[in-house]
This record gives sequence, C-alpha cells and structure tokens, in this order.
Amino acid sequence: MTWISKYGVYVALVVLFLLNMAITDHFMTASNLRLQLIQTAPTLIVAMGMAMVIGTKGIDLSVGAVMALSAAVVPLYIGYGSAAAILIGLLFGVLCGLFAGFLVAVVGLQPIVATLSVMIGGRGLANVIAGSIKTINDPGVVALGTESLLGIPYSVLIGLMVVLIVAFLVRRTTFGLNVESIGANQLATKLAGVRIGAVLLTVYAINGLLSALSGIIVAARTQASDPKTVGLQMEMDAIAAVVIGGTSLNGGKVRILGTVAGALLMQLITATLVSHNAPDSMAQMVEAVVIIAAVFTQVGRRKS
Repeated sequence: MTWISKYGVYVALVVLFLLNMAITDHFMTASNLRLQLIQTAPTLIVAMGMAMVIGTKGIDLSVGAVMALSAAVVPLYIGYGSAAAILIGLLFGVLCGLFAGFLVAVVGLQPIVATLSVMIGGRGLANVIAGSIKTINDPGVVALGTESLLGIPYSVLIGLMVVLIVAFLVRRTTFGLNVESIGANQLATKLAGVRIGAVLLTVYAINGLLSALSGIIVAARTQASDPKTVGLQMEMDAIAAVVIGGTSLNGGKVRILGTVAGALLMQLITATLVSHNAPDSMAQMVEAVVIIAAVFTQVGRRKS
C-alpha cells in the first residue's frame, strides 16, 4: 500500500500516456503535446501553492475566486502599462492570501471556513469590479498566454519556474522545514520557538500570489476576463492534483514532484476522454474515482 501511495501517480501517468499513444489519433503530435502543457500550467501553478497550504494541515477554497478577482483587476489598470496592471493584479492576490491567513493564524478560524468566506466574497467582488466580460488587447499581457520562448510557451516556462522556486523553498530553507513541521505537530513546533502565525501568513500569501498569477495567465490566454468562469472549480482541481500526488490532507509533508505528476494526470484524464467524445461529466466522475483511490491509499499508509 505504501508503494502505491508513493509511486502510484507516476505509474498511472505513464500507463495513461502509453494508452493514448496506442488509441488516440494525433496524440504524439507536437501541437497536441504543447496544448496539454499549456492547459496544465494554470492548475500546476495553483497546485504548488495549495500543496504548501495542505502541508500546514490547511486547505484553501478561495484560489478560484482569487484567480477571477486578479483577472478582473488587470483590465482596469491596463492604461498604466502592462507591467503595472500585472503587478496590481498580483498584489490583489497577495492581499486575499494575507486576509485568509489572518483569519486562520490570528482569528483562529478553521482554514476551510476562512477560505470559504474569501471564496464567496472574492468571486462577488470580481463580479462587482468587472461587471461583465472584459476584453484584454494589451500585447504585453496577452503575451503571457500566447507567446513562446524557443518554442516553449511562456505559461509553461512560468509554471516550471514556480515549481523550482517552491521546491527550493520547501526542501532547502528553514521556512519550508517549518511549513511541514506545523502540519506534523503545530504545538511542538510552537514550543520549539517557531512563529506559527508568521509562517501561516506567508504560506497563504504565497498561495494568493500564485492563484493571481494563474488567473492572469488564463485571462491572457483567452484575451478576456470573465469573473464568472475564470478559476471556476480550480480549487477542486488543485486539491485533487495535490492529493493524487501523494501529499496527505493531514499535513506534515509536501510532495512537489508528485503534485506535478498529479496535475499532469488530471489533465491527461480529461484530454483522453474529450478526445474520444466522452462528456465532461464522465471526466469528472473518473477524476472523482482517482481522488478516492488516492485518499484510500493514504489511509492505508497511515494504518501501516
């Protein structure tokens, strides 16, 4: 059971990849593989932040709303230049993350309750700010979702950079050690002199920043900001990628590479079913089964 929980996601990813090579037309074309990576990038970016939150034994249901809010803010500040609009959008994400972290670390709310309130309020604020779908024509912003460097889309490069930075934070810094320590035993970590509140605020702020980045990339790719659809159900996709990747919902461990594989597996499941004309509802049911299997293996690992 332990072996399955550690390596099952990689085996499933390889098997599904080989299966697609055998049964899906044009699967191994460069354009299709490029498309799969582009569609995985937003989920991967959000999942990296979510993995850190879950590592502290928390959860964040507001990531989709933060994506929508940041995407709604960008068109308002396009007149100040591309960089300014993007930075302000990212700032909104950080503020949302800090607010959620404040509710968790200072007020003492359960993470699911705190982030649920931010999710509802954030989506509502995005609708108030945007009002309706806003077109984004600024070349500097649109480039994030449409341009490439040496044939690699910017969104994919950004996703890879986020993975490397989060991996460095978690594996090579005291901050990362404290993140996993809080999830494993918060009381013992506090008695060891770690400032629990500061670490949690930082984790939720980073998660808000990454959610905002993902929202801006999605808006740039579609060249439009729709407060009703940007980031819709992203919280479920991100949590699923983290759990399937082997990170326990009980905290204490952040699995970076597993989360990457989980995000790729989620995208590949959807792409496989869509390419064979299965309805979206079928993809959702299959993903639900995979999530249940992942949680089941975690339960088995704890018992062992």
